[in-house]
Amino acid sequence: MENDTSQGLTELAAIKGLMNMTETGSGTNERQRILVMNNDQDMLRLLNRTLELEGFDTIVVADGESAVDLLEKLEPDMVIMDTITPDFDSLHTLDLIREHSNVPIIILTADNEVETLRKVFAHGADDYIRKPFGTKSFIARVKAKLRRSYQEARL
Repeated sequence: MENDTSQGLTELAAIKGLMNMTETGSGTNERQRILVMNNDQDMLRLLNRTLELEGFDTIVVADGESAVDLLEKLEPDMVIMDTITPDFDSLHTLDLIREHSNVPIIILTADNEVETLRKVFAHGADDYIRKPFGTKSFIARVKAKLRRSYQEARL
């Protein structure tokens, strides 16, 4: 049943993202698009709602395979992902994302081990946020990373 829910959320997010692209005609939506990957449905809903209230378009997926599949189609401005996924190793997901894109990646983690953080940075993560976290600091870090990414792209 949870797999059906995950698949439904993934399909809904893909449709929503494609609709946003077609509404603008050019494929470039003025609102920044963030791909959010998390296997915890409650956390996924919270992240989705928090980001949308701040004016971001979100694409939500519950697994790494869906994230990688949607990455090229929807060209998000950022990826936010958890370090623990049920069916796809998160480090492998990071590697696959980096093969296709230089999009900023923020990792959400409950892990306090330095080795875990070292690994995610070595595999292409740009930042991490430890759980639990406050929404204000979360949004501040998302906006800062997007701002730096935009400035780097302009250089």
